Amino acid sequence: MNTRHEAASEVGPEPQTPESNSSESIAAKVVRWLPPLAIMVGILGLWEAYVRIFNVQRWLLPAPSVIIETMVDDAGLLSRHTVTTVEEVIVGFAMALAAGVILASVIALSTTIERAIYPFVIASQTIPIIVIAPLLLIWIGYGLAPKFIVVALIAFFPIVVNTVDGLKSVDPDSVRLMRTLGANRRQIFMKLQMPTSLPFLFSGAKIAVAVSVIGAVIGEWVGSSQGLGYLMIRSKPQFLTERVFAAIFVLSLMGIILFALVGLIERLSIPWWHNERRNQATGHDQ
Repeated sequence: MNTRHEAASEVGPEPQTPESNSSESIAAKVVRWLPPLAIMVGILGLWEAYVRIFNVQRWLLPAPSVIIETMVDDAGLLSRHTVTTVEEVIVGFAMALAAGVILASVIALSTTIERAIYPFVIASQTIPIIVIAPLLLIWIGYGLAPKFIVVALIAFFPIVVNTVDGLKSVDPDSVRLMRTLGANRRQIFMKLQMPTSLPFLFSGAKIAVAVSVIGAVIGEWVGSSQGLGYLMIRSKPQFLTERVFAAIFVLSLMGIILFALVGLIERLSIPWWHNERRNQATGHDQ
């Protein structure tokens, strides 16, 4: 018996299989998500209890159960208006992304252009978007085009600022090395500055895609005949507060999904950056 135990100890512990590692990682993720889920459930439970105990009217503050019931009953209505809002967000965000990257590149390449244009980019954020939206209706008319522009105006700023910071964050020694190797300005920009700026760009894009939902709703509030913002405006005078909350829930879910989608694209586009961050975090833990 002793020889068997000695032989087992010499062999050492059994190697972990990929299946065991994956099961451990799944279990770790479940444990990590339990506290926030518990907090969310607790908040909704307190909300439900408050409405029921104090007999709050549903037109004043509907209970979460009433909101869920409304979402089920009005699923067709909500989905139809959601499609319009999603279209406005995606197209407006795409416009802001394209224009933001181009302008940030021009600003990073020319100090003169930066001094001339950058103040206007910053000043554009001091103008309330609720003031610009009615003007767009006068200039362009009704339809989806004004909503696209409103979304693009809101999403434009974080993309430009973050991308400019990323393009300027290049290590000067790396620039000098590439110049020593004979690289020209375009090669330095494409092979050094652009890859370096990608984490900054995605950081701004995640902020932009979240606030794009706000831009779409503001555009629909000012003038529209469809979309979740329009549905909210039409529901409030009818005291359909539960429908307003249902639309708010759908908008929140939309923002979370779009934010996560941009984060997924970021992980697929720049895995080296995430691996570096993971290694740094592991080093700190050790």
